[in-house]
Amino acid sequence: MPTQHRAIQSRQALIRSAAETFLEKGVPAAGMVEISRRARLSKGALYFHFTSKDDLTLAVRDAALATLQEVEEAFARSPQPLTTAVRDFTVELFGRVRSDAVLRAGLRLRPETAPGLGIYALEQRWYALFLDKAVTCGPCGPAGSHAPDAEPRRTAQLLTSLVVGLLHLGGEDGTWWDQESIVGMWALLPAAPGRIAAAGIPAPAQLPAAG
Repeated sequence: MPTQHRAIQSRQALIRSAAETFLEKGVPAAGMVEISRRARLSKGALYFHFTSKDDLTLAVRDAALATLQEVEEAFARSPQPLTTAVRDFTVELFGRVRSDAVLRAGLRLRPETAPGLGIYALEQRWYALFLDKAVTCGPCGPAGSHAPDAEPRRTAQLLTSLVVGLLHLGGEDGTWWDQESIVGMWALLPAAPGRIAAAGIPAPAQLPAAG
């Protein structure tokens, strides 16, 4: 096996091992020796790739962000109308969260430890993502079919609140991330956008941040 390829595999194994250890014990209690042993690599190999646990934690964050960006890019390319595209995005996102320990661990990192994946950061990036498609395509169809400018914002706020809420709820009970649950929830949405203000759905900036 070429040296460069082996080094890439070792780095990925260490990131995965760190993520699994973080999920089990939390970042503060995770030890570098334990992480290297779990990856079946020497401590020297670990420190060849990462100078400290902080460095390794940021690598977990970066790997999780890369996966998240893949899902977001697929959403941006989707020809589906907004509500359907966000439903598909949500199904894909939480399917990956359940199966990918690195993504799951990255989403649980405290923002002061590894900025970029805290609840506040996620709600802002998803609101911008959904709003862009709402303005471009409208909530229900191609460009030109949506209501005045306020409506895309309200729809993006509602959908952002749903996805962020599911992220929080699924962390305690994984059934919230089941495809059937998500699709069933989305089936209730067609009449919802016009009632957002009356229902008191908060804009992303009003949602509570979490560590």
